[in-house]
Amino acid sequence: MPFPPVALFDLDGTLLDSAPDMLAAINAMRAGRDVGPMLLDDLRPQVSKGARAMLSVAFPEWDAEERERHVPAFLDAYQQELGRHGGAFDGIEAMLAELEAAGSRWGIVTNKPEYLARQLMPVLGWESRCAVLIGGDTLAVRKPDPLPLVVAAERLGVAPRACAYVGDDERDIVAARAAGMPSVVALWGYRLSEDDPIAWRGDVLVERPADLCSPAAWPVAR
Repeated sequence: MPFPPVALFDLDGTLLDSAPDMLAAINAMRAGRDVGPMLLDDLRPQVSKGARAMLSVAFPEWDAEERERHVPAFLDAYQQELGRHGGAFDGIEAMLAELEAAGSRWGIVTNKPEYLARQLMPVLGWESRCAVLIGGDTLAVRKPDPLPLVVAAERLGVAPRACAYVGDDERDIVAARAAGMPSVVALWGYRLSEDDPIAWRGDVLVERPADLCSPAAWPVAR
């Protein structure tokens, strides 16, 4: 069984352990308000849920409107910490190398703003290796809408069914299923304690990035 012709990945919590960078940004905001630092374990489960979820645990006294007003400040703070504390999860580089050696292409479909995702590519050494990158603001919609996955496949000249999508959040799997794309649940990523990844109905659940070094671990592209 070969690797899929195209492997698409979520970024935060799937390829990238960005929680330490996010924590530094949140704690910079808290320090500016004379609030003590958060612990990584308290923020980590929220990272794949996005900026608003992280702000909700960092500043629980803020209502939704207040959180929305502070999203740009959080993104600015995060940009200052980008790639300084986190990095690719253990086993990711080996897995990407196996895909490349087999002739498969790989890309990223993330809800992170595209400009931030692109700034990370040279930091990680992926700028010439990542075949396509779709951010959360690249299109008019983002995951769990399937359009970002469909467009990523279109840009690479393949049908969605010829790809596989790897993600650590339910919306990743919902988007893949709606796009007609085989999916992999990344169990090493960021999840809330109440999340049930089995209920997401991904095609394959994988414990470690290193497991994806074997073609047999991937769902069959149709």
